[in-house]
Amino acid sequence: MAGKRNHDPSPALDSNHCRQGGSDDPHLDKVRQACRLIEANLESPLTLADLGAAVDVSPAHFQRIFKRITGITPRQYADACRLGRLKTRLRERRTTVTTAMYEAGYGSSSRLYERAAGQLGMTPATYQRGGPAVRIDYATVDSPLGRLLLAATERGVCMLSLGDDDRSLEKALRAEFPAADIHKDGSGLADWLAELLKHLRGEQPHLDLPLDVRATAFQWRVWQALRAIPYGSTRTYSEIARDLGQPTAARAVARACATNPVSVVIPCHRVVREDGDLAGYRWGVQRKRKLLEQEKKSGEGSRG
Repeated sequence: MAGKRNHDPSPALDSNHCRQGGSDDPHLDKVRQACRLIEANLESPLTLADLGAAVDVSPAHFQRIFKRITGITPRQYADACRLGRLKTRLRERRTTVTTAMYEAGYGSSSRLYERAAGQLGMTPATYQRGGPAVRIDYATVDSPLGRLLLAATERGVCMLSLGDDDRSLEKALRAEFPAADIHKDGSGLADWLAELLKHLRGEQPHLDLPLDVRATAFQWRVWQALRAIPYGSTRTYSEIARDLGQPTAARAVARACATNPVSVVIPCHRVVREDGDLAGYRWGVQRKRKLLEQEKKSGEGSRG
C-alpha cells in the first residue's frame, strides 16, 4: 500500500461523470452521447474522428468540449471505464483474470496487462484475491461524534470512520481491506487517537497525521485541496473545482468527497453547496453540522 496510491491517470469516474456540465450547456447532450459510445466500445476504442463524426463536430472541437465538460479527455474516460469494468469482474471472482481482462476490453497484450496492473496498484491476480496482505492495526474509541475507528498501516492512517457502534465500523474496515492482516491494537495508535480527540474537542485546530490511502490522481488533488481549507472555514464544491482548474467538475469533486476513507484528517466536511446547504456526508449530516459548529466556535474563540 503506497503512500497515496496515485496510480490511475484519470479522475475517479462513474456513469454520472458525463453530467458535470451545466444543464444549459449546448454541448452537454453531445458529450453524454459520446460517453455512451465510449462505454459501448471499450473492446475496440473509437478514435476522435469516430466520436466527432457520431456527434457531428470536428475531432479537435469534440476533444475540447469533452474535456471542458468532463475535465478529462475521451481516452482518459475510456481508460477509467475499462478499469472500473475490470475491477467489477475481478471482484466477482467468477472468472479467470484473463477472461476478466478480455471482458473489460484490455485484450491480451503484455503491454495492456502492465497498464492494468499500474492502474490497479497491483497485478490483476492480486487485486482479485482482495489486495496484498498488508498489516492494519485499528482501535475504536468514544468521541464527540460517536464511536470512532482509526486504522493504520506502518505508513500511516488508511481509514478513519465514524458511527454508532464498533461492529458496523469493524465490518466496514474488513470490507474495504478484505485480504489485509487486521489486528485490534489500541496501544500503538494511542498518540494519534489523543491528537484526534483533542482536535474534535476544538483543543488542537491543526491536525497533520500521515496518510496511507488509495486514490486516483483526481481524488488525491481534491483531498489535498480539502486539507488546505482553513480550520473554521468552508468552501463550495464549485470553488474546489475552480481551484483545480476544472470549473465544470463540481460533481466529480463531490464524488471524491463522498469516497474519502479518512474523515476529519481529510476534512471533506468543510465542503458545502453554493447555497450553504450541508449536502451529504458519508458519516451522517448531523456529524457534519456538529463538526462545522465546533470548528467555527473554536476558531472564533482563538481570535477573541
